Amino acid sequence: MTASMPETAPADAAEDTIRISTVVNDTEYHEDVPVRMHVADFLRQRLGLTGTHVGCEQGVCGMCTVIVDGEAVKGCLMLACQLDGRAVRTVEGLAGDDRLDALQEAFSAHHALQCGFCTPGFLMTATALSYQGGCPDRSTITEEISGVLCRCTGYSPIVAAIEDYFADRKDEVSE
Repeated sequence: MTASMPETAPADAAEDTIRISTVVNDTEYHEDVPVRMHVADFLRQRLGLTGTHVGCEQGVCGMCTVIVDGEAVKGCLMLACQLDGRAVRTVEGLAGDDRLDALQEAFSAHHALQCGFCTPGFLMTATALSYQGGCPDRSTITEEISGVLCRCTGYSPIVAAIEDYFADRKDEVSE
């Protein structure tokens, strides 16, 4: 008696794809993406934007945080096909003209990074917080960044950097 193997689709079977149009870091892209591809994989594998890190792949660690239409989202939980017609900002989109932006400068000044793996998640979360307007207090900052896990810094320098960033922006925000 021989056991039969269950029938499976051929290895070369085409995966279902969908065409999307999205703007990432102010550049428009038109791509065919697998319907099950996550945003983090799309950014890393298709667009070469490797600053978006993948950690837990369950939305817990926050390493894959990007900004979609002004809100922080976990790139490992959102599908790339959901980016159709939307605008995305990644950590690569923060700096301009070969210069760090003000938040990145604050992180550098406060030594708010060690290995750097979590840094893009913190930067994107704080950037999304800045889109909300106003100057958040320490408690709000701490709450907002709680969705990004870090094993190196103990969070104090990260919170201090974000506080300084917002303190420097008070005049801009109050106008």
